[in-house]
Amino acid sequence: MVSPAAIARSVALYRGSSWRRAALLRWYARFLRPGDLAFDIGAHVGDRTEAFRRLGARVVAVEPQPALARYLRGRFVRDPGVTVIEAAIDSSPGRIVLHLNEANPTVSTASVDFVRAADGAPGWEGQAWTRRTSVRGTTLAALAIRFGRPDFIKIDVEGFEDAALAGLDHPPPALSVEFTTIARAIAFRALDRLVALGYARFNASLGESLACVFPGPVDAGTVRSWLDDLPADANSGDLYAARSARPLCG
Repeated sequence: MVSPAAIARSVALYRGSSWRRAALLRWYARFLRPGDLAFDIGAHVGDRTEAFRRLGARVVAVEPQPALARYLRGRFVRDPGVTVIEAAIDSSPGRIVLHLNEANPTVSTASVDFVRAADGAPGWEGQAWTRRTSVRGTTLAALAIRFGRPDFIKIDVEGFEDAALAGLDHPPPALSVEFTTIARAIAFRALDRLVALGYARFNASLGESLACVFPGPVDAGTVRSWLDDLPADANSGDLYAARSARPLCG
């Protein structure tokens, strides 16, 4: 079971300082306006959910880990603009086996391939997925039917991003998808899916830097080459994709 101490460490890491909270607002203001709808997929301890709410967006926060979902319900209990869904996002509805990293719940995952890739990888020493649990699975399409089509989706599901995107049928104007250097094949499949969904303008950000890699939007081929050449110690980051001329960097 994920301990309160592990959750507290995540809260301290991701909520951060007032400077970081302000930086999150500046970063996501290019994607969200008051009254918009955002899906926070892999909400974890809710730092992005909080930023989306401060921008005036309604938020569906999706988190499969039972302890973290309970934390999110408590954190946003008085906010009618946040709906917490305890589920994993997959290509189709059903039950999903979740591999829990109880000491570091940030990297709990539904991807067996991700767990295997992390085994012995530089930068992942000491990570252990110590427990498995069955959780409810749903799709991005099902969420859109229930809550409406989102204006922005953030997907951070530790190596299950391609499966999550496979269940999206009405792409929003913009979205973000996490990638890791230990599982580049998953990132390439996610990128292929984004192109199939009609996305043509891309950018990227490394880690939690909240800084764009490219000075302006690039095509999928440029992103693919960049990902392929990225050193392993870059570890992780996010791809940003847009279907319109909205800015991806600022």
